[in-house]
Parts: sequence; structure tokens; C-alpha cells
Amino acid sequence: MEKIKERLDEMIATCGNYRPLRLMFQDEARFGRIADRCYCWCRCSDRPVVSAMVTQEYTYACGAVSPLDGAFDSLVWPHVNSDCMQIFIDEMANRYSGDNIIMIVDGAGWHKSKDFHLPENVRLLFLPPYSPELNPQEHIGDELREKYFHNREFDSIDALENHLVSALYDLENTPDLIKSITGWDWIINAVSSAN
Repeated sequence: MEKIKERLDEMIATCGNYRPLRLMFQDEARFGRIADRCYCWCRCSDRPVVSAMVTQEYTYACGAVSPLDGAFDSLVWPHVNSDCMQIFIDEMANRYSGDNIIMIVDGAGWHKSKDFHLPENVRLLFLPPYSPELNPQEHIGDELREKYFHNREFDSIDALENHLVSALYDLENTPDLIKSITGWDWIINAVSSAN
């Protein structure tokens, strides 16, 4: 925890202005037309019938969560690359133009592009390698899969994307739920003790 406090202090010092700090955790999740079957409730005498689908078509949800206030923002991507990441970073910079954003990301190649043009209110902070357990955004992907995608099949990639957009919209409008999933003590303590 001391290390994250130090890194936050260093990054805040590079901002050069007195805007409020917004700490965001970013990640991507892949959603496809492969049915995710799981146990479900039904009447004792019934046996649920769930289709299995193995069509390999995918789309991606990119999201960033702010654990302190439960803000969650997302975009749906056709694939993952540095161009899509640039669009997402620009969108976050515009949505939170009054804040200094420190966006914590993993070490994916598209997060480290030399061609990024970071807006003046955005800084990227990289998680240690192989540490997804430190990123609360991972739990948002789990929430999406568990609550919105189990035992469902989609007849097209468009139907999947429409369902994904609707699910993301639901989550974006439930900040208390997002805070309860992502507001881990070490994150809250690190931000509250940063300069």
C-alpha cells in the first residue's frame, strides 16, 4: 500500500494544477456468442433447458471505474488495440474534464502505445505484471457475466452487442452497487492519504 501512495503522490505532482483527483481502474472484457451455462433455480419437478452455442464471434467491453464515488464508464469495442484505447482515454478526459484522472491499467500491449496522445488531465499508472487481483474493474466484468449473460444465447453479434450495451447502461446508473463491488479499503485509504 505504501508503494501505491508514493506513486499517486508522484503522479499528482506532475499534474501542475489543482483539479480534484479521480482515480480510475480500467480493463477490457471479451463477450462472445459462446453460451455460458450455469446452474439456475427452477421448480422441483422441472428441469431447465439451456442451449449451448459455440459460435466464435466476440465483442469487447472497455470500462473504467472510480471506486470512491461509484462512477463507471464504458464503451463497446469491435476489437482491442491502441486506436480503441485512444478513443476511450479521450472520452474519459472529456467526461471528467474538471478532474485530474489517474487511470490504472494493466500491461496489455495496447495500453503502452508510443503513439498515445494523452490529454493533459490524464495520467496512466501501470499495475504490476500478472496482478489482475489488484484491479477492481475485473469484478465489474464478473458482475456482467453473472447477472446478464448466464444461460443466454444470441442469434447474432448485433444482438449480443445490444444486450451488452443495455447491461453496461444499467451498471453505469447504479453507483452504489459499483462502490460496493469496487470500493476496497486499500484503494480508499491510498487516495485519501495522497496529496
